This record gives sequence, structure tokens and C-alpha cells, in this order.
Amino acid sequence: MRPVAQLRSLLRRAHRTFVFSRAMKRFLKNPSACTNSESRVLRDLVYGWGNESWSAHPEYLGACIQFALVVKGPILECGSGLSTVLLAAVAKKRETEYWALEHTPEWAAKVEGYLDRYRLNSVRLCTTGLKDRGEFSWYDPPLETMPQNFALVVCDGPPGSTKGGRYGLLPVMRDRLGPGCVILLDDASRADELAIAKRWQTELGVSLDVLGTAKPYIQMTVTET
Repeated sequence: MRPVAQLRSLLRRAHRTFVFSRAMKRFLKNPSACTNSESRVLRDLVYGWGNESWSAHPEYLGACIQFALVVKGPILECGSGLSTVLLAAVAKKRETEYWALEHTPEWAAKVEGYLDRYRLNSVRLCTTGLKDRGEFSWYDPPLETMPQNFALVVCDGPPGSTKGGRYGLLPVMRDRLGPGCVILLDDASRADELAIAKRWQTELGVSLDVLGTAKPYIQMTVTET
């Protein structure tokens, strides 16, 4: 990298760090003020995180935070990232049990670094490989130690390129998705995600809503298992 380009890269990284730190202080002070997709704090957090191509959009983040603030029961997240840090802050504030699954050790280490920095010990971040289950591959969660009923599932993983995509959530965790459990599935603009959601809809016998405008996501509520 040329010296000028290298300097620009360093300055951009420093600016992202500054913006993230400032926004995180505001978020920790009042998470409930950051549920609106137009929240400047959320937008600054996404920018400061520095992974805009893959990070959740403020619309989806706002919905995740909004539900995390009111659900009565444990939270499960499939995949990890900026959302993990923010939901961990909410979980700590509400003393909510929170589990997150991540299959990439390097990425889990990055998330753990942010959790440590802000002393957010409220999440059980499980680094687990993707297990081939025939029709699909999905995380291999420690079911024996996990809650019996989750109240909220934030589903932004595994990657769409995984065999079966994100479908594995239902067959693997179905017994843990009790009545009233809300599932938020990101990337509704992708045909594969929409097909998975419709399959879940059929198998669970529930309705689904496609929400958001800039980057749609899907919301489903379990009525029975």
C-alpha cells in the first residue's frame, strides 16, 4: 500500500473507532432511545463497526433492540456481530439470559473483544462449527445447557452459502421455540431467505411479516410447537 493510501486508511480506522466509542456511550446510557431506524446512534454504530457490507441495517438492529427490551425470557442469536454487542448491553440491563452462536473463531474473537471492552458479560457466545445434518448444515449448539424456551431469536446466520442456508434453526431448535417466541430473520430481500421463512411458516403454521424498506427483514411469532 502506498504511504498516502496507508495514511488515509489509518485515519479512517481511527475515525471509525472514535465514532463507535462515542455512539456506544450514548447507547449504553439509554438503549430504548435507539430503536428507531433513523437513530443517529445506530447509524454511527454501524459505521464505527466498520463492516457495513455485512452488518445488520439500522432497521433490523432497531427491531432486535426493541424486542430485547420487552421480551420475557431468554434470547438466542444465530451468528454474531454488532448486534451481539448491543443486545448484550440490553440483556445486562434487564438481567436476561442471552445466547449467541458463531461458527468462525476469528470473528467470535473480535466480538469477544468488544464485549470485554464494555464489560458485557451477559451473553454466552458459543463458538461452534457447522454440523452436516444431511439436508442442511447448522450450528452444533450445547443443547444440554441451553434454556428450554427462548422468547426471541435473532437469525442472521449462518452465511447464505451454507447448505440449507439458515433453515436449520427450526429442525434443531424447534423444541426450544415456545408459544410467543418472536423470530427476526434478516436479509428478506434475498430469495433464499424468503423461501426459508415461507417453509418455516408452513411448518409452524404461523403468519410472517416482511418489514423494513432499505433492507427488509422478516418477523414471525410462534403460536405453537
